[in-house]
Amino acid sequence: MIKTVTGSPIQTEELGARIASVLKGREMIALFGDLGAGKTAFTRGLCAGLGIKDGVCSPTFAIVNAYSGKYPVYHFDMYRINNEDDLFATGYYDYIGSGVIIIEWSENIESELEPDCIRIRITKTDAEYDRIFEIEGLDDYADVIC
Repeated sequence: MIKTVTGSPIQTEELGARIASVLKGREMIALFGDLGAGKTAFTRGLCAGLGIKDGVCSPTFAIVNAYSGKYPVYHFDMYRINNEDDLFATGYYDYIGSGVIIIEWSENIESELEPDCIRIRITKTDAEYDRIFEIEGLDDYADVIC
């Protein structure tokens, strides 16, 4: 596991961009963290690192936003997903393997995540902008990420 700390939203975006640099195009990235932890800021940086110029925002009401860049990116928000029927209705299963899938609120669908997905837990600290990132699944790239 890689553990790193960011001290601002800009540093969180920069971390996302560094992780984007090691992606192959079919990864599933599961984000875990409380409201305001920085999941969308991280996703913005990851998308920027993949050359996506569209405004990246949380798909809270749309459930999924699709972006085109170096690879297709499918950005899910699972906050409102309560059961398997809800998940199926999002089209989630149809997207697997067709690009980079990044999932906010992964704790709501943990049993449906791909076994080899990249897991990123984001924890707020007492300092307003400091965030602790615990990253599983990218250990071979620690020198690029940190």
